[in-house]
Amino acid sequence: MSQPSTLPARLSDLVTTALQSLDAELPEGFDPKIEPTADLKFGHYQCNAAMVLAKALKDNPRNIATQLTEAIDADGICTKLEVAGPGFLNFYLTPEILAETVAALLSDDRLGVPEVAEPERIVIDYSSPNVAKPMHVGHIRSTIIGDSLARIARFIGHEVIADNHIGDWGTQFGMILYGWKNLLNKDALEADPIRELVRCYREVTAMGKADQAVADAAREELVKLQAGDPENTEIWKRCIELSKQGLDKIYQRLDVHFDTWYGESYYNDMLAPLVEDMIDKGIATENDGAICVFFDGVAKLENKPSIIRKSDGGFNYATTDLATIDHRVGEQGATKIWYVVGIPQELHFREIFETVKRRGTEADLTHVAFGSIMQTDPENPGAPPQLMRTRTGENVGLVEVLEGAIERARATVEEKNPELPEDEKTAIAEAIGIGGVKYFELSHDRVTDYVFDWDRMLSQQGNTAPYLMFAYVRTRAIFRKLDGQEQPDPTNVVLTEPAELALAFKLSRFADAVPSVLTDHRPHLLSNYLYDLAKTYHSFIEACHVLKSEGTTRNSRLVLCEATAQVLAKGLDLLGIKVVERM
Repeated sequence: MSQPSTLPARLSDLVTTALQSLDAELPEGFDPKIEPTADLKFGHYQCNAAMVLAKALKDNPRNIATQLTEAIDADGICTKLEVAGPGFLNFYLTPEILAETVAALLSDDRLGVPEVAEPERIVIDYSSPNVAKPMHVGHIRSTIIGDSLARIARFIGHEVIADNHIGDWGTQFGMILYGWKNLLNKDALEADPIRELVRCYREVTAMGKADQAVADAAREELVKLQAGDPENTEIWKRCIELSKQGLDKIYQRLDVHFDTWYGESYYNDMLAPLVEDMIDKGIATENDGAICVFFDGVAKLENKPSIIRKSDGGFNYATTDLATIDHRVGEQGATKIWYVVGIPQELHFREIFETVKRRGTEADLTHVAFGSIMQTDPENPGAPPQLMRTRTGENVGLVEVLEGAIERARATVEEKNPELPEDEKTAIAEAIGIGGVKYFELSHDRVTDYVFDWDRMLSQQGNTAPYLMFAYVRTRAIFRKLDGQEQPDPTNVVLTEPAELALAFKLSRFADAVPSVLTDHRPHLLSNYLYDLAKTYHSFIEACHVLKSEGTTRNSRLVLCEATAQVLAKGLDLLGIKVVERM
């Protein structure tokens, strides 16, 4: 099947051809960017090529734009071309081209979204919880943003390796090992392994603060593990296995999947040779017994050396991250690596990326940074939002957030549809609750902080998952009334009403909305598109009767409903959100 050509791509080709016919000398790589207008009364798309080229062509932008309107052959695509403002060129699409686009969308299992011309192999590093510790609210952003980027990148044709780089090595294991040997409740471990391991860890931590002998004993357990002690190694492996089982239950509930779970320990044997190689090549030097990489002359990194081997001979996160990159590039063949990690780690990744550049590693590395989840104090609503914590100051558990969302969604389902079967109520509440958490995350620009708000998250009004799901449910309700007795024919679509044309145009933009996410790794661009589509569909339903209409009008409106359903379902799926047939 040939690649679908989006409407902006077709208009771009028309502008380029027209410029060439005018004997304009175009700068190398020139792209006449076609952007949607802010208001349909100014047309559907706009191009500022005339203003961009004015200096090079030594002419007034409006003159260039006027010449373009005469040179562009837009028959069958545009009803008119119009010069606006200082030299914008506005395109008004024909009803026929919009109908044709909707028909093509329904005949394509990709819904008009083109595949990328040059696929990359991308490793996406996200979620990355610590072994023997519960996932908390801080993991929401990394897990959900990373999963959506993986889904979208795969959909447009990239080869994606989703890696859960779990924290399975470090000082906490000394306390866990001591707790396993002295405090473990085996029945509790069987029932909820992570909860029991966390209990042991916290109790040993408290005991160590009160009794130096306990702290020393825990450190000794860690030393034995690092030396390869068989008993401690076996306990450590068991902790990892149990933690993965607990984490898997959460990931299954979230519908999040990974290709690899290479934890920090996987790279242990690579660390010493890596450091020696960097010393030999003059990339790293000794300083007060530690081996460091210095960044003299590098903005924001001067006087901030990166330690890759501590003075006691131990390694740290920087060393492990460098070894991880070697493995991802050398063994997994990654051409790009995306780290979905919070903004506070920005300096760390600057150091890592600069070090990788000095080592000559060929890979495009990106820190996909995100802000924090905040909360307001109900007892002091005027106070600035603070990081989301429990009353005791601990991070709010991810499971508690999911359960809270599902419980609230279930209450709404009980209120609105008490007659539904129990299993359907449960499935709907799960989809709305988890979908609400995901969408609330993905509807915000990742680099901003946002305030967690149950009411906004699960509202059926505004930019929320329930609002989008309701739009989908309205499409399904129409077809349930037909009971399979009438199938819309996409080859017989005639659009006349403004609400029909507005919806058709919004549907055509799905082809551009999906790829735009990866330009700067911003899933909220797809969320915003889907919200606009849902609003446009609701307006269409209010303005245009579907089942009360007849003939070609009825068929055309059914086609629009079906196309809306498919785009909403696919768009939400790319965000990791399931739709429901009823609410």
